[in-house]
Amino acid sequence: MPNYQKNPEAISSLSPEQYAVTQRNATERPFQNAFWNNKEPGLYVDVVSGEPLFTSMDKFDSGCGWPSFTKPVEADNVLENRDTSHGMVRTEVRSRGGDSHLGHVFPDGPRDTGGLRYCINSASLRFIPVDQLESEGYGSYRKLFQASSQGVKE
Repeated sequence: MPNYQKNPEAISSLSPEQYAVTQRNATERPFQNAFWNNKEPGLYVDVVSGEPLFTSMDKFDSGCGWPSFTKPVEADNVLENRDTSHGMVRTEVRSRGGDSHLGHVFPDGPRDTGGLRYCINSASLRFIPVDQLESEGYGSYRKLFQASSQGVKE
């Protein structure tokens, strides 16, 4: 298994918004980000470390304006921390290896899949379409998509 870590080269090539989100815990604007409405099948990885985080099979339309997922593809790649910023108590989600701020997890997701909603900033993600998994080094994840023909839950 690859060792995903914070990559200084990747950090230096981030856009200002990607840097603000992943390194400074910012939040991008809802409905004005790359993946909130993406319905293509594929894998979402950390833009800094490349570690696999979520799949399109666990993505659903929550109506919040950010990509929402019911669970991580690899639970060990996602850390949850108590966040008391902005006068709220929330659970922050970070990538383990990249230490990137991803977003937050809330207990208002679909009940039939565990009730969680991982509300994730597109700026923290890189999307890899299913047909590019092998060429991008994520070929072992292809079997997940072969087992299921669904893309995004509506």
